[in-house]
Order: sequence, then C-alpha cells, then structure tokens
Amino acid sequence: MKGFFRTSVFLALAPIIAGAKTIDEIISVVEREIISPIKFLLIVGAAVLFLYGVVEMIMGASNEEARTTGKRHMIWGLIGLVIIVGVGAIIDVLKNFFAY
Repeated sequence: MKGFFRTSVFLALAPIIAGAKTIDEIISVVEREIISPIKFLLIVGAAVLFLYGVVEMIMGASNEEARTTGKRHMIWGLIGLVIIVGVGAIIDVLKNFFAY
C-alpha cells in the first residue's frame, strides 16, 4: 500500500515537475485560441444577417413579400445575437464561479 501511494503521488506530480501545462492553462489556451474566434465569427454572422434584413426591408419597401423576408432576417439575426451573448454570459458566470 505504501508503494502504491508513492507511485500515485509521483504520477500525479510528474506533469508539474516536467513543466507540462496544468488544466487551467489548457482551458485558457482552448478558450483563447478556439472558443473566442468562433464566438466572434458567430456574432459577426448574426450582425450581418440582421443588417441584410434591414437592407432587404428598406430596398423592398414597396413589395410586401420583400418586407416580410427582411423582417424575418432581422428577427433571426437578433435571436442569434441574444443566444450568442447569453451563452457567453453564462460561460463567464460559470468561469467566475469556478475561478478559472
């Protein structure tokens, strides 16, 4: 049992002794390099969809079908923005709660 404990402690501390990244550093890198750019692209995409709906609605002011399509694009763009920002806020709250 004594040998098992020593081996377990050594294996648990081996990455730290070797200078490997800790789980906090890995999470930080994944967030910075993967999640943030994806979040940015989704926000830009939703904003572009909203603006496309605005332009479509203005350009088709005399056409009821074009106005309806423009309104639909604007609504879906806003829904997308709200979802993206909401999920980002929830992730930030969880990060602060768990102190990452």
